[in-house]
Amino acid sequence: CVCVGERIPFTYLFFHFLHQDSSEEIPPATQNFLIPKKEIHTVPDMGKWKRSQAYADYIGFILTLNEGVKGKKLTFEYKVSEEAENLVATVVPTHLAAAVPEVAVYLKESVGNSTRIDYGTGHEAAFAAFLCCLCKIGVLRVDDQIAIVFKVFNRYLEVMRKLQKTYRMEPAGSQGVWGLDDFQFLPFIWGSSQLIDHPYLEPRHFVDEKAVNENHKDYMFLECILFITEMKTGPFAEHSNQLWNISAVPSWSKVNQGLIRMYKAECLEKFPVIQHFKFGSLLPIHPVTSG
Repeated sequence: CVCVGERIPFTYLFFHFLHQDSSEEIPPATQNFLIPKKEIHTVPDMGKWKRSQAYADYIGFILTLNEGVKGKKLTFEYKVSEEAENLVATVVPTHLAAAVPEVAVYLKESVGNSTRIDYGTGHEAAFAAFLCCLCKIGVLRVDDQIAIVFKVFNRYLEVMRKLQKTYRMEPAGSQGVWGLDDFQFLPFIWGSSQLIDHPYLEPRHFVDEKAVNENHKDYMFLECILFITEMKTGPFAEHSNQLWNISAVPSWSKVNQGLIRMYKAECLEKFPVIQHFKFGSLLPIHPVTSG
């Protein structure tokens, strides 16, 4: 059981939502699914986003998975529900067919822009939203939270890295040397959570080539660092200055907390990113409802 306390209430609420008995949920047949559409057209619209049920559910989902992978290697033996196994072959079961058009929009949005041939954290967020929707309709369950990160999201990363290498995709909205990474953000959050309370790996070790080579297969954060060093040339401190600064942070828990704050500020609260996010019945634009 993930215990997150009062510090991150949306995580608790989302975890509680996943724990609900299926009999408590609205039968899919009675739910009116919608094709997601853009709702954030101007900078002032960002207030609607930050007050929305979609924002609450999305960040709750991210933080729930963050707690789930804490202290675990990528080789951790996680439980995968029967529904998630079937997902590989069918994506969405027949009895949830009505949800397919809505959920599929987020998957389509997650692989970059075919016209500009670019990719960035907004596309990454679309894939996380896709997984969040699968949880909300019951295809993925609470027992799957570790598998969602280690199996599904990690496989998504592998595919996107192959596309980035093959097509030399442009980073969408990159901040260059002052950004955390040209393409991803979530694997740094979840990857730092994996390393919390590690017996010998400290933040300073991720700029050590030997430490990265020996441990990258177990930790998403180190896998990200390895990919950066394969794609960029020159001193690490020059091409990835933000990460270089993070290596001086004394503990992984502080790194993790700082990255969560940074993700909210630099991704979820930036109009150029959120203007492309789409809202439907599963991730609605209406304000969070109390109770």
